[in-house]
Amino acid sequence: MSSAPDPILAGLARGWRVIGADDARRPERIECDVAIVGTGAGGAISAEVLARSGLRVVMIEEGPLKSSRDFNMLESEAYPQLYQESAARKTRDKAINILQGRCVGGTTTVNWTTCLRAPAATLAWWAQRFGLGMYAAEQLAPWFDQVERRFSVAPWTARANENNEILHRGAQRLGIATARVMRNVSDCIDLGYCGMGCPVNGKTAMLDTTIPAALEHGAILLTRARAARLSFSARQAQTLEVEWLDASGLHPSGPGLSVAARHFVLAGGAINTPALLLRSQAPDPHGLTGRRTFLHPTVVSAAVFAQRVDGHRGAPQVHYSDHFLERNPLDGPIGYKLEVPPLHPVLTATTLPGFGAEHVQRMRDFVHTHATIALLRDGFHSESPGGTVALHDDGTPVLDYPLGEYLFDGARRALLSMAEIQFAAGAHTVYPIHELATGYRSWAQARAAILALPMQPHLTRVVSAHVMGGCPMSASERDGLVDPDGRHRHLDNVSIHDGSVFPTSLGANPQLTIFAISARASAGLAERLSGRAPVPLA
Repeated sequence: MSSAPDPILAGLARGWRVIGADDARRPERIECDVAIVGTGAGGAISAEVLARSGLRVVMIEEGPLKSSRDFNMLESEAYPQLYQESAARKTRDKAINILQGRCVGGTTTVNWTTCLRAPAATLAWWAQRFGLGMYAAEQLAPWFDQVERRFSVAPWTARANENNEILHRGAQRLGIATARVMRNVSDCIDLGYCGMGCPVNGKTAMLDTTIPAALEHGAILLTRARAARLSFSARQAQTLEVEWLDASGLHPSGPGLSVAARHFVLAGGAINTPALLLRSQAPDPHGLTGRRTFLHPTVVSAAVFAQRVDGHRGAPQVHYSDHFLERNPLDGPIGYKLEVPPLHPVLTATTLPGFGAEHVQRMRDFVHTHATIALLRDGFHSESPGGTVALHDDGTPVLDYPLGEYLFDGARRALLSMAEIQFAAGAHTVYPIHELATGYRSWAQARAAILALPMQPHLTRVVSAHVMGGCPMSASERDGLVDPDGRHRHLDNVSIHDGSVFPTSLGANPQLTIFAISARASAGLAERLSGRAPVPLA
């Protein structure tokens, strides 16, 4: 795509210590100060902070090392190479599709660059219900400031694409407030293919920032290396067993590796981190591991316009609305955030319902199609307990996530809101993404139909790209597997630095909050391990 220099290739040429599953001289044992499982938002920030503090760091990544030279803007390559389960990870009952990254840089390599601070109301709830006053908005603000500087997070001021303008235009006509997102980009050229890895290094994702910084300071990176299980002695983790994976990235290949460390940081994400602890049979006297896992369950409404929309071009997310979050109390009827997704053929085709000629026509309308998504804010009401991470017989993770009346009430209201906005913006046909819905040509027709649709799993299409919780943080041992500094309560040398520590969902895209909380936790850990003040993120 571009002749721009590839910083990963340049670093490898300078001698970065990267060991892949195909290396002939794979070690059988590595000793270090800190072993970090996962290279996404939490793990990679931790790696930079700890390596800059003079600690010997090893990063362990299950996925491959890919970089701009490999990102060809093709779904057929990106999904199997860069995503968990080829972008087809699902809940146990297959009712929810979950998008998560699985590569060096984790989900930051493939997300849509949206950066929003955790809502103050969410942080206040954490303070009140979980004793996390140190995460109130004013206490967390300096950490948000630091990571926003580090990753060039700023409002996107360029013109939004038509896909985003439709949400803004329709909401404005109905008196519904919208706002602009902040994005972690630098020299972005507005391609719109962020979800497939940036071919011009326009993101300030972990792949382009903290991982190179950690490697420059002597860290070691292991790729296609699955963290299988930890071994323990009393309250100490002793070693991490690592399995090298074959070319498919699915099956162990050859002898494994033992990693011995003074401290272990788990940052594999809110499904894989609980799964590692469960496989390891880590101590958990209150049965919290894998519990209260949250998704922002997301419903979708598509609409066809006379003009071209070209939802595959331009910054993926520019406008959003919190109108339907702010009008509902946290523990009242479930609120939802409105955003738009980028539209690419494979994900669009597999999301739109219908068969045969009906589906063909919907795909023929592809360049005229817009979509809005509603992210349900789960975790604050007694009827929204989230899901539970468990293990298949082979030790791989699976998420059970019940969808009940409380969530489906929100889904119905969200489909109504999105359809009304789309018609207000000029749509000639609206398609709520539901197996029994058809195309509706007026708001009155759509309203009557949506009110009558049965809301149940497999009929109402539910997706998610945000996984949070499963190793909850709290000031109380009974409610928190992790203490407020990110330390596992029952293992003295294990910390968790990822979104799994959230005690509820956020009600906002979680990337920026993971950045801030991980920067805070890793700074404290660096000071404890090195005995001196941590070096801040560059």
